[in-house]
Amino acid sequence: MYRDGARKSIWQEEIKRFPSESALGQLFDVAIVGGGITGISTAIKLQESGKRCIILEASNIGFGTTGGTTAHLNDFFDTTYSQAISDFGLENAKLFAGAGQEAISIIENNIRKYGIDCDFMRKKGYLFALDDKQQKELADIVDGAYKVGHEMLYTHEIPFPIPFKEAVMIPNQAQFHPVKYIRALCEAFQNAGGVIHEQCLCESHDEQKGFVQLNTTKGTVQAMHVVYATHIPPGISILHTMNAPYRSYAMAFSMKGEPQEKELGYDLCDPYRYYRFQEVDGQQLLIAGGEDHKTGHEEDTGECFSRLENYVREHFDVETVHYSWSSQYYEPSDGFPYIGKLPSSSGRIYVSTGFRGNGMILGTLTSQILNDLIVSGSSKYEHLFSPSRIKPVAGFTDFVKENAVVVFDFVKDKLFREKITSLAKINEGEAKVVTYEGESFALYKEKGGTVHLVKSTCPHALCEVRWNSAELSWDCPCHGSRFNVNGKVLTGPTVKDLQRIDPEEGSEI
Repeated sequence: MYRDGARKSIWQEEIKRFPSESALGQLFDVAIVGGGITGISTAIKLQESGKRCIILEASNIGFGTTGGTTAHLNDFFDTTYSQAISDFGLENAKLFAGAGQEAISIIENNIRKYGIDCDFMRKKGYLFALDDKQQKELADIVDGAYKVGHEMLYTHEIPFPIPFKEAVMIPNQAQFHPVKYIRALCEAFQNAGGVIHEQCLCESHDEQKGFVQLNTTKGTVQAMHVVYATHIPPGISILHTMNAPYRSYAMAFSMKGEPQEKELGYDLCDPYRYYRFQEVDGQQLLIAGGEDHKTGHEEDTGECFSRLENYVREHFDVETVHYSWSSQYYEPSDGFPYIGKLPSSSGRIYVSTGFRGNGMILGTLTSQILNDLIVSGSSKYEHLFSPSRIKPVAGFTDFVKENAVVVFDFVKDKLFREKITSLAKINEGEAKVVTYEGESFALYKEKGGTVHLVKSTCPHALCEVRWNSAELSWDCPCHGSRFNVNGKVLTGPTVKDLQRIDPEEGSEI
């Protein structure tokens, strides 16, 4: 299995292609764009409800965030219940609180129904404060949980060798192998008559009176409804100003001894670190994650791995780093996801994004929400998570901050281009954005001397890309589009590659 980065995640040993002989030239009930947990869970739910569905995946199943998650399944969220009560009211916060266990139940039901072996296990979760400031934050989190009826129990011990001030245990959490899970769902989806097309990039849509036409690299697809399960849909819409792209880092270590308890752990640092265990080939590996930052805003992404590894080695008795990888998620402006009808749509196009660090849960919950909206016309979550909601108070400060950064990037990148006046000399393994004869280019030189040269302007909103040394990719700081060294799209919302230049001839390819 391939994914959107140069580094290999712990889940990528699960290799499975889904070739399809079904033609695109037919009218489907629902076309789902995106082959991660959100798209696949939604597709099989709708197929079970009697809808004829097709999944369109630009690369391969699990290529994006699902292949790069750490696969925690928890019913407490990055947006705390105290925040939810303050911004959305107690009753809405209670509704939000039920979403986590509902999503885990959906996963459990799918596992039972289709006999899926995906290492699913119920676990205890531990949330712990490392200093006085975090201790106050923890008290606020517990207070909010109590108000919405969510169980958190203070404890004097945690199963992690990290000094802490105070901690709570949260029962009935879970973990699983995300790629084994979605692979089995894909097989069940196809067995139920569903159609999957990999290597099929959806470039645009045209919403007609009675259907939607999708324009893809394999031809046109027509469907009564379309679901964009791609984080952000292609084009430029209000969703691009309501979400900010972030990257998170993960590493998997072998342990010097067998851990006595293999539970889930989370500190309250900013950004926070999180822990779990996964068995690979009979060996227990510790998965540690953290070091999150806005996409394109870390000068040396390799340092993120170094800081995470140093912290883990300081506190855990680990041996070898077996895997290290990073992944992308989106922060919504007010803390709640956007799941429902696309704001610019006349009602046939749906979207699901803004999951923060809770993608496995909210991606799964999407399947129930969108199934209810498409099949019956309503969902208990439709107003709470509506992409068209307007919250002038909740999240407004963060909204202004994130979008001020986007505006700053437009201006800064133009100034940066003007300062570079000649093609820079770079060493093997280095990358730079440079100008030559008045145009801006992104240049990367492999070990061995091979040069990769592309135009550096992201086709989506004309921001300048920046180098990600950890994943060997060009990342857009404005909306999170990412490209490999040859300019090929790794992550949307762009649907166009960076224009590749032959460095020897200076001609476009």
